[in-house]
Amino acid sequence: MKVLVVGCGNMGYTYLESFQRSHILTESDFLILEKTEGRKKELNQLGYNNVYLEPGDYIKEGDVVILSVKPQDFQKVAASIRPFLAQDQVFISIMAGVTISTTQEHLGVEKVIRSMPNLPSQVGVGMTTFTAADAVTRGELMFAQNLLGSTGQAMYLKEEKMIDASTAISGSGPAYVFYFMNALIHAGVDMGFSQAEAEQLVKQTFRGSIQLQSKSKDSCEDWIAKVASKGGTTEAAINHFNNDEVLNKIKEGAKAALNRAIELGKN
Repeated sequence: MKVLVVGCGNMGYTYLESFQRSHILTESDFLILEKTEGRKKELNQLGYNNVYLEPGDYIKEGDVVILSVKPQDFQKVAASIRPFLAQDQVFISIMAGVTISTTQEHLGVEKVIRSMPNLPSQVGVGMTTFTAADAVTRGELMFAQNLLGSTGQAMYLKEEKMIDASTAISGSGPAYVFYFMNALIHAGVDMGFSQAEAEQLVKQTFRGSIQLQSKSKDSCEDWIAKVASKGGTTEAAINHFNNDEVLNKIKEGAKAALNRAIELGKN
């Protein structure tokens, strides 16, 4: 099994590392198409020898082709690799906003899987959603799930429109978490903690809360009720959030992200 990675930036490299860490593939199983000599040298130093700067017949050797270029660069890249593609190859796109039909049209192929990984994939605890064109077989889909799941968890979605929804929730979600963490860090500093102390308090609080929730069947609402004693400090904060409709504003923000994802897909 050979995997061709087209565009080996942060996410492309994440897959190289995770496939090996999961013992799915080794360095010799990869073919890499990059655009700069500097990046090629970096990859060579990391043990990847099959790195190319120009498209060629080697592209046909890739049983699976991972498309990890910037969406705005896809049309140009597609035109350059299209003459070397084969119809039995499976294409996994991690390009935000690029639909299956657009990928098929520009590459002249049928077997396309569209996925949406998120940033924590870089440390093996990511959330990736994916869906596939009808031409992709069950066996090919299962193999793709194993590949994508090597960076954390992978969830198959029947409807492609739900990829845009997952972009708004899990794709953009880490930024929402960081946003709230940052607000608490600032609050801690305002209360008199040093920056380092506030960061430690917030990071460990988030880490512990996530682990607590993930190991329980209780809902988030249940856990809020357990922490927020009647007439206590937590209830005061939650009441303030509710009075300012923070919950609704977060939901509206996620919907704004969804609308933008849909808009990008039309370009």
